[in-house]
Amino acid sequence: MMETLTRLWRRAPQPAVLQLARSRDSDWAASALPQARRRLCREIRRKVPVADAALDKIVRLTGEFIVQSDDALVEEELRRFCREIAIGAGRQGLRGFLEQYLNSLLTDGTAVAEMIPAADGSGLGAVLLCPAESLAARRAENGVGLRFYAARDGLPGEEVRWPELILYTPLDPDAGEVWGHSVLEGLEAVSRVWEQILRSTAQNFERAGSLRYAVTYRPGEGERINPREVAETMAREWRAAMDGSSGSVSDFVAVGNVEIRVIGADSPILDTEVPVRQLLEQIIAKLGVPPFLLGLHWSTTERMSKQQADLLTSELERYRSLLTPVLRRILDTHLRLWGHTAPFAVEWQDISLQDTAELAQARYDNARAAVLEEQLTEKGEIV
Repeated sequence: MMETLTRLWRRAPQPAVLQLARSRDSDWAASALPQARRRLCREIRRKVPVADAALDKIVRLTGEFIVQSDDALVEEELRRFCREIAIGAGRQGLRGFLEQYLNSLLTDGTAVAEMIPAADGSGLGAVLLCPAESLAARRAENGVGLRFYAARDGLPGEEVRWPELILYTPLDPDAGEVWGHSVLEGLEAVSRVWEQILRSTAQNFERAGSLRYAVTYRPGEGERINPREVAETMAREWRAAMDGSSGSVSDFVAVGNVEIRVIGADSPILDTEVPVRQLLEQIIAKLGVPPFLLGLHWSTTERMSKQQADLLTSELERYRSLLTPVLRRILDTHLRLWGHTAPFAVEWQDISLQDTAELAQARYDNARAAVLEEQLTEKGEIV
C-alpha cells in the first residue's frame, strides 16, 4: 500500500523548485518598508478627500454577486451563508466583508483576513478582516507557496497553526516579493503640496476674516511726548473701541497724525484654482475614476465620458478577478466544513455606469432589430 502511494505521489505534478537566488531580507511582508508605506498611504487617504472618495466609489461600484449550483440544497445553503455570515462589529453578509477586504487591499496594498469555523462544526462561523500589519508572510522553500506568521509591532512571531484559514491577497507585488503596493503610492508629493495649499489658504482666510490693525502715531515738529506713555494710551483706547463684548459700538478718537492700516491688506490672496486643478488631475489619473463621479464638472464631451466609464469598468473587472478567488475559497471552506463538495459558480452582476433609461432604450432597439431581421429572413430578403 505504501509503495502504491509513493508511486502515485511521484506521478503527481510537483511544484518546481526555485532555482534563482532571492534576498532573505525582502521575504518578510511585515518589514519596515511596507509598514512605513501603509502608514503613509493611510495618511494620504485621510488628508485628501478626493482620494478617499475615489476609493469609496471603486469599492461600491464593484457590484453584487450571486452563487449558483446544480444542487438546490447547496445553493440555498451558500446563499444563506452569504447573507448571514458574521464579519465582525455586529455586521453580517459576505458582500460587506468583500467591501472591507477590497478597501484594505486598495489602501494598504495587502489584504489579510481570517476564517473562523463555527463552534458546532457546521461550517464557518465568521470571516474577519485583520490589520495588514498583524500578519507576516514569507515565501515557502519551494518558492511557490507562502508561510504565515503572527506579527507584533512589525516583527514576525510564531508561525500560524492553520494557514488554510488565512486569506491573503497582495496587490501588484514586485518580482520576488510577497507584499503588494497601494494604489495611493506615488501621490506622496501631490498630497504634500495639496495639504500645503489648503493650510496656507486657511491661514490667509483666517487673517482676512479676523482683521489685524496697525495703529501708527507720528508726532509733529517740535512736539515733545513720552513714546511709551502714548503707545500704552492708544493701545488701551483702541482695544476699548474694538471690543464688541459690551454690545455697543464706540469710536476711536485720536489727536495728531495717526495712521490705521489693516495688516496684510496690501498682499492679495493667491488664486489656487489652477494648481488645485492640476493636483486633482494627477490624483484622478492615478486612481482611474472619472471626474464626473466625484462631482467635478470639468469640460468634457459625452463620448469622452463614455470612454472614461469603459476604462473604469475594466478596472472594476480587474478588482473582481482578485476578489473571486477569495470568495470561492470562503465558500468552498464552508461547504467542506458543512460536509458537502458539490460544485458551484460565482456570478457577478454586469457593471454599468450608464443611465437606466439609456439601457432600456438600447434593449428596446435591439429587440426591434431582431424582430425586423426575423421578418426579412422569412420574406427571403436576408439569406
